[in-house]
Amino acid sequence: MTKKTDLELVALTKRYGETVAVDSISHHFKSGVYACLLGPSGCGKSSTLRMIAGHEDASDGSIVLSGRDISYLPPAKRGTAMMFQNYALFPHLSVRDNVAFSLRMAGVDKTERQKRANEMLELVEMTALADRTPGQLSGGQQQRVALARALITRPQVLLLDEPLSALDPFLRIRMRAELKRLQRELGISFIHVTHGQDEALALADEIIVMNNAVIEQAGPARAVFNTPKTAFVARFMGGHNVLQMPQGHIALRLDDMQITARGAGKLDGRVMGIEYQGTHVALTAEVAGGQEVTALMPDHTFLETPKDLGDVVGFSWQDRAAHPVIA
Repeated sequence: MTKKTDLELVALTKRYGETVAVDSISHHFKSGVYACLLGPSGCGKSSTLRMIAGHEDASDGSIVLSGRDISYLPPAKRGTAMMFQNYALFPHLSVRDNVAFSLRMAGVDKTERQKRANEMLELVEMTALADRTPGQLSGGQQQRVALARALITRPQVLLLDEPLSALDPFLRIRMRAELKRLQRELGISFIHVTHGQDEALALADEIIVMNNAVIEQAGPARAVFNTPKTAFVARFMGGHNVLQMPQGHIALRLDDMQITARGAGKLDGRVMGIEYQGTHVALTAEVAGGQEVTALMPDHTFLETPKDLGDVVGFSWQDRAAHPVIA
């Protein structure tokens, strides 16, 4: 059932001259969802986000929010807000004034805009740094300010363009938790562009995988990971082997593969790589047809029966673990 604040893309298309960046995509974002647009560089995900925001004109199709077509409205009139990859903070303004800037442009009086800016800074736990300038903040603190500035307009949908890409890995993981907390507290839809599979799986209720300007697969994060429909999705999401078998292409999770003795499994392969990953060991081998297979096993299991480069081993799996994918 369509809710009042649902967002719908209808045959949305973006062309740059002869190049089709987004090719007639349609998707329904339910109200209050955390959705990740996921895909490789150049797949159309950022162009899609910018069209929703109004920073790019749609070549064809429409964008419907809360039952109204917002395709031709200016960004400030759409009910969306966008947080940019580079944060785009004003270096000469204080944190509080950066957050309040859009209200100032809208003619909101100083007392009200400072009150609302303080509320937003409290939400992102930045109250103590309200009088600093962006140059006096860390990358993570700047991101919080950019979030507060985007949220102060009380959007129905917050759009995030690779918001964690500038952060170091430790801070990135911490900020994922912050984004999820904020989205739950606010109850509004977040649409987050990323090319990081781990990031999408950690954050998203729903993942929309894009490839070559179209949506390749969309659905709950767990379903997209566990049951990829195409070889591209299986490979891009990671954690899967894609094998060409006599009956077609199948996808198999790496942790569903068992190492057996030579000739005792469904496939034999020569070990090409052994990678220690802490709790697990990833063993990669070349099997028939020059295909690569990786098995992920607990480190203690590997240590009980260690393998060496060049060894020939068998690979086995339960039939229910394999599911067909479109090549």
